[in-house]
Amino acid sequence: MEQQQLIRKIENSLYKGFIDQNKTVSAQFKPKLLTNKHHETVLSTILQELKTCKTFIFSVAFITEGGLATLKTMLYDLKQKGITGRILTSTFLNFNQPKMFKELLKLDNVEVRVTSEKGFHSKGYIFEHQDYYSLIVGSSNLTDSALKANYEWNVFLTSLESGEIINHFKNQFEDAWDEAIPLMEEWIANYKQYYELQPFVKYATSNTLELNTEYLTNAFAESLAIQPNKMQTAALEQLNALRATGAKKGLIISATGTGKTYLSAFDVRSFSPKKMLFIVHREQILKKAMQDYRKILGGHEDDFGILSGTSKDVHAKYLFATIQTISRDGYFRQFAKDQFDYVLIDEVHKAGAESYLKIINYFTPNFLLGMTATPERTDRFNIYELFDYNIAYEIRLQAALEEEMLCPFHYFGVLDYEKNGLTIDDTTELRKLVSSERVKHIIEKINYYGYSGDRIRGLMFCSSKEEVHELSTTLNHEGLKTIGLTGDNSQNEREEAIHKLNSGELEYILTVDIFNEGIDIPFLNQIVMLRQTQSSIIFIQQLGRGLRKHDSKDYVTIIDFIGNYKNNYLIPIALSGDQTMNKDNVRRKTVNTDYIQGVSTINFEEIAKKKIFDAINNTNLSTLKTLRDAYTELKNRLGRIPFLIDFIKQNSIDPEVIVGYADNYYNFILKMKESIPSLTEYELSVLGMFSKEFLNGKRVHEILLIETLLSDESISRESFVQRLKEFGTYADDATIHSVENMFSLKFHVQNDVKKYKFKPVIEIVDGHYQFNKEIQESLRDSNFKGYIEDIVKCAYVKNEKYDKTKAMTLFEKYSRRDACRLLNWPHDDSSTIYGYRAKHNTCPIFVTYHKKDEVETSQAYGDEFLAPELFRWFTRNRLTLDSIEVKNILTYKEAGMKIHLFTKKDDGEGTDFYYLGQADIADGSAKNEKMPDGKGNHLSVVTMNLVLEQPVHYDIYHYLVEE
Repeated sequence: MEQQQLIRKIENSLYKGFIDQNKTVSAQFKPKLLTNKHHETVLSTILQELKTCKTFIFSVAFITEGGLATLKTMLYDLKQKGITGRILTSTFLNFNQPKMFKELLKLDNVEVRVTSEKGFHSKGYIFEHQDYYSLIVGSSNLTDSALKANYEWNVFLTSLESGEIINHFKNQFEDAWDEAIPLMEEWIANYKQYYELQPFVKYATSNTLELNTEYLTNAFAESLAIQPNKMQTAALEQLNALRATGAKKGLIISATGTGKTYLSAFDVRSFSPKKMLFIVHREQILKKAMQDYRKILGGHEDDFGILSGTSKDVHAKYLFATIQTISRDGYFRQFAKDQFDYVLIDEVHKAGAESYLKIINYFTPNFLLGMTATPERTDRFNIYELFDYNIAYEIRLQAALEEEMLCPFHYFGVLDYEKNGLTIDDTTELRKLVSSERVKHIIEKINYYGYSGDRIRGLMFCSSKEEVHELSTTLNHEGLKTIGLTGDNSQNEREEAIHKLNSGELEYILTVDIFNEGIDIPFLNQIVMLRQTQSSIIFIQQLGRGLRKHDSKDYVTIIDFIGNYKNNYLIPIALSGDQTMNKDNVRRKTVNTDYIQGVSTINFEEIAKKKIFDAINNTNLSTLKTLRDAYTELKNRLGRIPFLIDFIKQNSIDPEVIVGYADNYYNFILKMKESIPSLTEYELSVLGMFSKEFLNGKRVHEILLIETLLSDESISRESFVQRLKEFGTYADDATIHSVENMFSLKFHVQNDVKKYKFKPVIEIVDGHYQFNKEIQESLRDSNFKGYIEDIVKCAYVKNEKYDKTKAMTLFEKYSRRDACRLLNWPHDDSSTIYGYRAKHNTCPIFVTYHKKDEVETSQAYGDEFLAPELFRWFTRNRLTLDSIEVKNILTYKEAGMKIHLFTKKDDGEGTDFYYLGQADIADGSAKNEKMPDGKGNHLSVVTMNLVLEQPVHYDIYHYLVEE
């Protein structure tokens, strides 16, 4: 960036920050307060600065393993680019644990020193960029809580190298650095001896004091009564409310690790049955469930009994049975049908099996409770119908993390082993999966990303039984202590392996087809995924193995080895819980992972992230099977044919995806083989038009008019304008004419006019808007009207993410056609825009940032970002500064023309572009240049620098510019 321009921007930003907050300046250099509120965390800012820095220095008194974990992926990527940094820390108050110092030594590109400065309590982060420095200083230590969750105060400032403040901080750092001790293994060993001698008080990762449990007597610990957590309390209230309606069945949907067993025990205690039956699918968890119940219910030991292959305590008041045993005719028929007042079924998503149905249809309890983390079924069996559609309570992964009911996790998406440009994929042979090179790669990654706790207790998910055994053998040869377990191993062998994992005799259990669910290993502190993601359900089940809280860990590390798998797109879907199958949503959930709650983080190595983008681009997310499965799941849950708005409310498929597949929802329902009242050909064309044009909610004006005319026969132009103003949106004449052109069909190209049957949908009669006569007649049919109302409801919800005060919202996505409509062009000229077009006092510019390799050289323009708010743009070739087309653009201010910039990463993103806002042409930046035509000649072209009204968000910016 030009030095004088940079100086002006920093001067302006300081003016805004310290003199006048109303001054309009570049957001890139604006001073700000970082508090971890409103989606801008200290962590996200540090990651943004690291991504663009030349080097960095941290001066922080306190560091935790979790805090380091949040930066490890970024530091690894910086290492690949040759970027180094320094960290200065301390032993102040014995906060920093010896193991954390060992983690620091793993950072090859970071030099670490430890100061002995008395009372060292600094918290500062300095980043050196190409032309300037940035600084974060305030209250945040390098802990995961301080970086992401705690309410903190940190000031973010920008300075030139000659600035006094930045030099003061740097000089202070250098003075302390020169006197500090380089971090080495020997120092850590000595510190560990000293650290372990310190009695009574240790610091927790949440930066709060906790008593060392060795000072708590057993009697005191046991006297602490088990109380329902927040989720359990709410669920118990809803269960009681459900039974108060006379319901005899209820379904609990609760993420793994949120305490479903305790919840059911609390409810049984409240219900006070004379006899209870608890059914599970594996004997391994029977004893644990019974122990938990005893803690809650109390009573005599003989009140509790097990019915399984090895135990037959059929007379127990509280009977815990495996489905395999009790479903045998010789067992369940020895009980009277009404013998149990209360029956519970764990992992009830399996209840479609004949064994479960046999039991459910036989017993007639006063209440039947089903519990599951994943009610979704692939065999279309309706679990919800089985429980009379009574969902007593539901809490999924995101909500459970937000409520701090689960152990936090740090997920790392890493690139699987790559050789000669080839990465592990669906067809990779076993010998390559267990080759010494891949094994060394695996060990390198699991060591680098580490674990929380005193020793590793890991679980690895492999792709086949053969890989389980071969890989276990190879890892053992490399010095690890592992065992391979599959469905061929007995229950006793599994329990013995889990015991050895906890005691330290084993470090890892490798598996393929077991441990996905129905097993409780709360001390797991590392989950390793060495297989492609087959489904988001299985992904969450496997990740969930480590999410139970345990005293031995502060978080769980998830390491996902990402190869060239076609299903990689499922990873962001699973982590975010976003089931819309909208490609843009999935990309955003890969780029920006702020949706994950609490101190948990999601991190992708850059190359691994590219594999996910490739999978998104190359996969059809809206296949008939995908849509049918989502439809069936939602219909099963609701007990009726869903409306489009139901898909939004239930976080299912995006309605735009559905109508994109079938033109309108009526057609889609027919494809689902439903019997529904028929619509006329014209009614279908109206549904198609409203679905295509207005369902996306990108402009609220048309939605408001449709909604009004659904209840009122007509509305005057003046009253409609007033309604728009009351809604809080703009209502200028040009926009009103644009809305009228949409409904009169004047805006549309001939093919669309033909598709919409050549009839204006809304007419203007005596200054009043009204539907045409045919639509008015059709609306007398509540069925047709219901489809229109459904579209309106969806459009309103979708419109919520858009700025109602402006035609287009920064960083949302729009097509060329959207731009024509929203910029109030009278006609759809999108087919003639190509890269740009100056028309109607606007000039929308559309840039595909990464052109395809096969694009002709003469079309391979070098458009590029020079900075997040500065874009170097190429006109069409064969133009010069003297060309009329170029002169029209360069005189945009005098002509009152506004320039709008849109860009997308590549053609894999389809027809939509990110809107980067209005742009000005930097003074004096327009130049005549030459570009090759691929035939040995050069073509004239004009380049100029576009200055954006706001810098592009760093996550979108880096997504766009990186290969």
